[in-house]
Parts: sequence; structure tokens; C-alpha cells
Amino acid sequence: MPLHTRILLGLAVGAALGLGANLGLGADHAVVQFVLKYVAGPLGQVFLRMLSMVVMPLVFASIALGVAGVGDIRRAGRMGVKTLAFFLITTALASALGLLLVSLVEPGAYVSPAVRDELVAQYARTSGPPPAPTSFGVETFVGIVTRNPLKSAVDGDMLGVIFFGLMFGAGITLIREDRQKTMMGFLEALADVISAVVDIAMKLAPYGVAGLIFGVTALFGFALLAPLGVYVGLVLGALALHAVGTMGLVIRGLVGVSPRIFFSKIRAALVTAFSTSSSSATLPTNLLVGQQNLGIPPRICGFVYPLGATMCMNGTALFEGITVIFLCQVFGVALSLGQMAVVIAMAVLTSVGAAAVPGGSIPLLVGMLTMFGVPGEGIAVIIGIDRILDMARTAVNVLGDHVAAAFVARSEGLWSPDFLKKSVPTDR
Repeated sequence: MPLHTRILLGLAVGAALGLGANLGLGADHAVVQFVLKYVAGPLGQVFLRMLSMVVMPLVFASIALGVAGVGDIRRAGRMGVKTLAFFLITTALASALGLLLVSLVEPGAYVSPAVRDELVAQYARTSGPPPAPTSFGVETFVGIVTRNPLKSAVDGDMLGVIFFGLMFGAGITLIREDRQKTMMGFLEALADVISAVVDIAMKLAPYGVAGLIFGVTALFGFALLAPLGVYVGLVLGALALHAVGTMGLVIRGLVGVSPRIFFSKIRAALVTAFSTSSSSATLPTNLLVGQQNLGIPPRICGFVYPLGATMCMNGTALFEGITVIFLCQVFGVALSLGQMAVVIAMAVLTSVGAAAVPGGSIPLLVGMLTMFGVPGEGIAVIIGIDRILDMARTAVNVLGDHVAAAFVARSEGLWSPDFLKKSVPTDR
């Protein structure tokens, strides 16, 4: 049985058992408390701890690799600058759109004050008091320059680890080429090991998800299901709006072709991305679709698509921004405009650091939540339904790869939208 099917099955079983326990016995019944303490709770905690375990090394390896790769991009000249700028700008636009929509809709506001207080108290009993939210000001920007990267990693200071990763990657580009290769090999091996650990953790996901969702539904019944439904609808709607609206305008304005024609040409890649939830697994299909269906030169495809599989994370950044704000709303944590801006920046940076595998952004989300005073265990509220959201956001990530490749190829004078127009009827 495929992993995503088992995760959904775990979600269904855990939710059904939890709702049954809540309605039939009550949250305070001795049997329910026993299952929470000795079965469901430990299962969920082991899964979450495995995800939390890899956050800091994953952030460091991914950020350092990305910056070290800029050395090659810089030597590539204009094409590299255009590609990087396209990835970062569209990812920031996606994150900003997500924050705007979640602030307007406020799905977390559907949680009643009584349920919110009980939720905070419950997580305080199981994992200690919520972390103090990070204050943001001039001191924050100074504090980003960490004195001790190991201490930052131990303390969960993600900004410090990100800064060290940026500096480490930049340093690699300045040393001898043979030593660059050695360090790049080390970082690539470290990233592969972390991805393998995430893969092991995801194999535990069906059981961890069942335990986590059982705990939520057994304690709160239907009280969290309505806000969760609004949240899921909001994420899917925001992803669709970004794909059709924001990227549609980019396709028409910068690529010079009808979005309908463009989407029809890359349908195979979008379906592959949706079904695998992995940008890396979709890379071979991307290369084939880009060259054969879009007519983009192999030179551009070989440059843009592998880079995009790591750095073009429009959907992931949008999802992370909405999820952080939603869980802040659920736990009653109010964010200032400055903190919202930091959420956008963190969503862009951590989406680049997310492993291009199913569930790769979940460990980073745990780290982001603690920055804003939400317990990392709060991820349990959404983790059970993450699979369908993962599928949708990966498709949006891959859409960004194709738009970037077409934009770069056209701007370099190596491709014309006439290739698509002559093979497809003109959009009326």
C-alpha cells in the first residue's frame, strides 16, 4: 500500500476512534486518558521528535548548499541572476499572498476561547509551557549574527543557523576548487543522510498521525474540525489563486503565451508532481516536458530545472506562511506587522531549505512555530491532513519551475512563445 494511502488510513482510523471516544466516553474518562498517555501520545511524540531532530542539520545543509551553488550560478552570468531572481520573487509573492488571505479569513478564529484555553493547557501539560515568542527589532537583526552556531542549533535559534549556513556556503565559493568539491560533497552527503532520516520518519507517519489525530479528536471532538476544514479550503484556494492568478499573469506577461496553452503543455509534469509529492521525483518528467512539449533548449532545461527542484518553492512558502499564522491564531498568539514580515522571510528561506521529498517541509515548520510562541507539538493539529496539501503545493512548485525555464529561455533569446502558439489553437 502506498505511503500516502497508509497516512490517510491512519488519519481516518485515528479520527474515528478519537471521535468515538469523545462522544461515547468523554475526554476525561479513565480509558481515554490511559490510551492518550500510554499509546496514542507516545506514538505521536516519537514521530514528532524524529522530525524535530533533523530540523537544524537540514536547515544548515540545505542553505549552505544553495549558497555554495551560487558560485556556479555567478559564473553562469545573466542566466543565473535571472533564474535566482525569478525563484525568490515569485516565492515571496506566494508567501505574501498566503499571509494576506489567512489574515483576512482567520480560520483559527473559528476555535472557541474555551477550546483554545484547553488546547494551550493540554500541550503545556504534555510538553511544558509554550516557548516564549521571539521579539523582533534592531536587536533581532544583530542577533541573527550568531556567536556560536552550535549553541544556536541547541537553542533552536533558526535565524542563527540560517545565517551560519549562508556564511558557510559563501565561504565555500571563495576557497580552492578542489576543496570546494570536498566540502560540497560533504554537504550533499549530509543532506542525503538527513533526507533518509526524514524518509524513515515518514514511514512512521501512519502510526504517528493516527496517534496525534486521536489525541486531538478524543479531547476536543468536533470543535477543531470546522476550523481545520476552513484551513484546508484556504490553503487549496490560495494555491489555486497563485497558480492561476499570479503565475497566470507572469505566463501571459513575461512568457508571452496564454496560460491555458501553457498549462496544457505541462499537464504531465503537474500530474506527476501531484501524485508523487516530490519535486526531485518529478525532475526527469520536468526535463522531458520542458524539452519536448515546451521546446525549451536542453542547455536551459539542464540549468533551470535541477536548480528549481531545490529553490523554486512557491507552493511550499505559501503553505508554510498560512500554516504558521493559522496555528498562531489557534493558540491565541497575536503577531505584529514586523513579525508577519519575518514570517514571509522565514517562509521563503525555509522553503528553499525544505527537502524535495514528501513531507519535507514539516520538520522546518516545527522549528518556525517555536519562534512565534507556538509549541512544536501544535503541528499535530494539521499534520494528519498534510498529505493532500503536500500534493497540491508540490504541483505549484513544479509549475514555477516550468514558468522560470520559459522566462529565462525567452529572455536569453533562445526560445519563442511561437513554438507553443503554432501547435495549439489561439486562446480566444
